[in-house]
Amino acid sequence: MIMNLNYLKTTYSSKRAPQSNYPNQFVNYLINRFNIQKGDLFLEIGCGRGDFLQEFSNAGMKCSGIDLDSDAQNYSPNIDIKIVDITKDLFPFEDNTFDIIYHKSVIEHVYSPIHLMKESLRVLKPGGKLIILTPDWVSQMKVFYEDITHCRPYDISALNDALQMFNMNEIHIEKFRQLPILWNNRFLTLLAKLLSLLIGTLTGRKMTKVTGIKFFRWSVELMILGYGEKKLANKYDY
Repeated sequence: MIMNLNYLKTTYSSKRAPQSNYPNQFVNYLINRFNIQKGDLFLEIGCGRGDFLQEFSNAGMKCSGIDLDSDAQNYSPNIDIKIVDITKDLFPFEDNTFDIIYHKSVIEHVYSPIHLMKESLRVLKPGGKLIILTPDWVSQMKVFYEDITHCRPYDISALNDALQMFNMNEIHIEKFRQLPILWNNRFLTLLAKLLSLLIGTLTGRKMTKVTGIKFFRWSVELMILGYGEKKLANKYDY
């Protein structure tokens, strides 16, 4: 069923979420870190406005997307995007289709991740990579419910359990800071960790608003990054 919720136009309006070069920087980071190759079959779940999906496509991945909001198809008319309710619909792809499945700020929008995880593993190739990012509940608990569609927060333990329960290999879970200058700078990363011991997300946001320095907010407002690979034996007992 095609749905238009006005979610993307509201939450990702140009005023609230102006476009920038961040998706390009982040996509290049993920490609290098997780050895994503040109020609890989790539699926983004909850692709939304398509900022990341377009960058993966530009980098040479063969991309598809799924989203609940039909506006997603209008944002990325050059990419095959299906309208799917990830809480109950079967993903419209064959078993063992994709080399990479990625979603950012999606899993916290569903009360239970079981159907989402089952379908993700079904359409992921054996040996394929699953990359998940979700807000870190510990650092974002005071702002988590600013989004009215948020319903299930995660910490490191919960996301780790989600990947463990579905028998994934090479699992890695970490707290992740979204500011690019922190990705490869140990000194600034240490400074950010120290800052996070002194102030919370609300204070960090206020300091960034007053000074225009993004370092304050993104040092303390964290994501959780989860990674796992589907076992080569293509048999799962869910």
